[in-house]
Amino acid sequence: MKKTVVIDVVGLSAHLIGEHTPFLQDYIKGRQVQSIVPMLPAVTTSVQSTYVTGKWPTETGIVGNGWYDHQDSEIKFWKQSNKLVAGEKIWEKAKKVDPLFTCSKMFWWYNMYSSADFSVTPRPQYLADGRKMPDCYTQPAGLRDELQKELGQFPLFQFWGPGANIKSTQWIADASVFTDRRYDPTLTLIYLPHLDYCLQKFGPDFELVGKELTEIDQVVKGLVDYYTKKKANIILLSEYGISPVSRPVHFNRLLRKKGLLSIREERGLELLDAGASKAFAVADHQVAHVYVNDPSVMEEVKRLAEATQGVSLVLDKTEQKKHHIDHERSGDLVLIADEHSWFTYYFWQDDSKAPDYARAVDIHKKPGYDPVEMFMTSKARAGYKLLRKKLGFRYVMDVIPLDATLIKGSHGSPLVGRKYHPILVTDKKVSDKPLAATSVHDIIWESLNGSV
Repeated sequence: MKKTVVIDVVGLSAHLIGEHTPFLQDYIKGRQVQSIVPMLPAVTTSVQSTYVTGKWPTETGIVGNGWYDHQDSEIKFWKQSNKLVAGEKIWEKAKKVDPLFTCSKMFWWYNMYSSADFSVTPRPQYLADGRKMPDCYTQPAGLRDELQKELGQFPLFQFWGPGANIKSTQWIADASVFTDRRYDPTLTLIYLPHLDYCLQKFGPDFELVGKELTEIDQVVKGLVDYYTKKKANIILLSEYGISPVSRPVHFNRLLRKKGLLSIREERGLELLDAGASKAFAVADHQVAHVYVNDPSVMEEVKRLAEATQGVSLVLDKTEQKKHHIDHERSGDLVLIADEHSWFTYYFWQDDSKAPDYARAVDIHKKPGYDPVEMFMTSKARAGYKLLRKKLGFRYVMDVIPLDATLIKGSHGSPLVGRKYHPILVTDKKVSDKPLAATSVHDIIWESLNGSV
């Protein structure tokens, strides 16, 4: 099969390619740039799962970056086992055709216990004293030590949080090249997250994100130069574009005011009790899954959602089928924000009673996605916390603000303008129309077979 690399430049849409991205601007000349119709939900784990299976969320089961586990009565985000993704993956299909085929997954999600041959994914060490140490998980296991000996420790705190920057993306790119030289896989899937950070923080404002665009442009150049020399087919794509937003929607607070959401108080702080709630929302960018534990309030919740400013569509289970998102993991209702809005997970009414994790980077404890984790209250406070760490004292890095209006860009909704659609760049034209997300799988497959 033909050696192929898929470079996923998260957040890239056609209107971002210009003076700040001289390499990409030159690279697309003479090549085919096609838009991909945003799928529902247009979020990382769902889109990547669709790209590698050719199946919609209703079949893969990946209805978002997180969902409510009915059996455990827990909201779970950012799980990593590939066994969560139903459907045959493209590398499994390829192995049936070519026994010599191998695949490398470099930070594409659901990367643990995958049937891919080589994989690298973030995996911090959670120590008994509460500390979180940067690290990564690899297959084979020895690759982790080889990479960190060559490239240094994986920069976890530059991968997500207030310190997120180009260093993590560059590390992923360098790790991809290292792995390719070491194993020469047939298919390599590379995830470059850099634009995801700045575009959510600032929106597509070139004065504020121009430098970030130039940085990712140079990383892509390095990868394209390397894989061109390897005579690989190169596919550049993105999962979604990021559109400007100005309105956070606090749907859990609205449910609480109606007496539908249950709160547990511990040490003077409030926690969402999903299992005891009549209804609650799992917020995921511009999509919210609303789970209704008490069927008698279903119509009340639906009316509330339809009357909420910032909500564009309310999908019940029947309507979800039209959008390929109906699944046992999806909410009883799926809310889609309008193009200027996004959903917070916030459920407290008084910031003094917000749970301790609200002011920290804690992607697993929060019952919803929190982009405000990219901001910090003050550098002085962060410096004080780091000093305590160095001196060996216990500390909590509670430096995240509780101001959702800080966020200026979001994604997740399929109802955004064409300029914010994700794109696909190939050497040959693959369609005269915008592409369905499911067709990306077929395009990668055709590339492996030498026809793209």
